[in-house]
This record gives sequence, C-alpha cells and structure tokens, in this order.
Amino acid sequence: MFDLDHPFFLPLWRRVAVVALCLGWAGLELARGAAFWAVLFGGLGLYAAYGFFLRWDDDRVRQRQKKEGR
Repeated sequence: MFDLDHPFFLPLWRRVAVVALCLGWAGLELARGAAFWAVLFGGLGLYAAYGFFLRWDDDRVRQRQKKEGR
C-alpha cells in the first residue's frame, strides 16, 4: 500500500483529502456499476481512515521527520 506514517501526511487536510478521494472514487465506481473497483477503493479509503484518524500519532510522525532530517 503506502506509508501512512510519512511526514507528508502531517497536515490534517492532506489526510482528509486522501480519505475523501478514495471513498468518493468508490462511490463513483459503485454508481457506474463497477462493484470490484468500488470495493477496492472503498477498502483503501477505510484503511486510510483507520490509519489517519484512529491510529495516527503526531509525535511519532514528527520524531520520524526529525530522524530523517526533513
């Protein structure tokens, strides 16, 4: 998948945008009748929501950012 603890995702708006984009795309695919792609993007959106909002820890990501020298 992708690294949910990457410092790129520190701003809240980026995390919200990724989740909204994935779930929105799932809705679009479902409306077009492509159930496979809807389930795929819906699962990705739910996984991102879990990682960005339930498991997210700003301190851990900021420490990683300092460690990597960014």
